[in-house]
Amino acid sequence: MSIPNSLTTLRIILTPVFVILLLDESPLSKQISLVVYLIAAITDWYDGWVARKFGYSSRWGKFFDPLADKILSLSALFTFVSLGLIDSWLVWIIFVRDLLITSLRAFAEIKDQPIVTSKSAQAKTFGELIIIYYILILYVARTIPRIQQNYGDWINNLMHPQVLFGMLLLVTLSALGTGIQYLFDNRKLIYSIYGQYFGTRHAEK
Repeated sequence: MSIPNSLTTLRIILTPVFVILLLDESPLSKQISLVVYLIAAITDWYDGWVARKFGYSSRWGKFFDPLADKILSLSALFTFVSLGLIDSWLVWIIFVRDLLITSLRAFAEIKDQPIVTSKSAQAKTFGELIIIYYILILYVARTIPRIQQNYGDWINNLMHPQVLFGMLLLVTLSALGTGIQYLFDNRKLIYSIYGQYFGTRHAEK
């Protein structure tokens, strides 16, 4: 397995470790979870850099690298839901959107018609990462006594439910918009999926 693919696999493996640590009641575990998440994020940057610099490219990597990113990001968001920090229905919208687009990407790879990520989709991903880092860093900061003592009120204001709701709402609307754009731009591919699946089912009857 190439270095980029190994790093992608490592990112997937680190995801449940991050979730378990963040959900643990121990402040130390929560602080370590931040370190684990940062390591996972660094593997994302590094495997991309290695792939570009040394020309590593594979269909496995093209599919699983963005999938690993979605697994990590969605796991973080659902963990925030479990901690009572954000609303679940917004995260579920993002999840369904990502599931549909990932499924479409998988079929496109099988048909040898890879889908190029749009600039708007990249902006959506960037916004999602911003809110994850924002919540994670502030949440972990509250577990450090000195920071909580000196900056507790400031952190609480930054993590006010309405602030987090507004930020996540923007990301969710972006996810919906880019999802619709993906479906429209790849409508011919979707029609071929419909024809291949339902046409075969109809023929069998």
